Amino acid sequence: MSKISFVSAVLILILATGCSTRGTRTYTNFGQTKTYSSDSRSHSQVINQKDYKHPTMRPYVIRGKKYYPTVVNVGDKFSGNASWYGPDFHGKLTSNGETYNMYDMTAAHKTLPMNTIVKVTNKKNGLSTVVRINDRGPFIATRIIDLSNTAAKKIDMINDGTAPVSIEVLGFHSKGQRKVPLQEQLKDAPQDQQSDGFAIQIASFSRFEGALLTQKKYDDTDGYKTIIKDMQTQNGRMFKVWLKGFRSEQEARDYKSLGHFKDSFIVRED
Repeated sequence: MSKISFVSAVLILILATGCSTRGTRTYTNFGQTKTYSSDSRSHSQVINQKDYKHPTMRPYVIRGKKYYPTVVNVGDKFSGNASWYGPDFHGKLTSNGETYNMYDMTAAHKTLPMNTIVKVTNKKNGLSTVVRINDRGPFIATRIIDLSNTAAKKIDMINDGTAPVSIEVLGFHSKGQRKVPLQEQLKDAPQDQQSDGFAIQIASFSRFEGALLTQKKYDDTDGYKTIIKDMQTQNGRMFKVWLKGFRSEQEARDYKSLGHFKDSFIVRED
């Protein structure tokens, strides 16, 4: 196998698995550091459909645990512990095939789409930084984000190694991005985030376009939200539309009994 074919095969494998190999390739000269604005108006309010369909959005397994990449909305917030990674991984490959640069404002997250722009605030000192997701991890239950070396310095957590943080989704980054979509375009993105509640599956499609149309049609039905779940089944990749927002299983059962959605059934969110 030629060197070019070998490298191509490795890149395909990385993209298909959706998890960081952080391989052995090393570089030293990366040029100017890339930064991102804290102004959400500087970023797209909706995810590019190509990013949503990217191989890194498929469910994947690390150390026996299955992860389901999800699409979130601008303004969504999360809390947890942050860690950072630097010199040992500098110049190696990230999950989406980029070359990791510890001086860029990037981060790894287990489920957020690649190119999601988030604001990370250190709860200990109030310092904030803005990063772009370009890798998967950290695969430790108590941590939710892995910051680049420079991003970690911005919020003064290098010495401690970890820090309690809040994360806010500011938008999505696209290569060659020129303008922010109009307000009426905001619902063009599938809306999804993890929770521990119950939902009702109202439809299932083999094509993303059908799921997106259904998601838009029934969103905010009786005050409930629709989301799209990207799942790998025996029949291949399926896009399932769920109605969520039920406060209990009984509430979901009561709503299903109204018969608004034929062949629907109750599911438990992971």
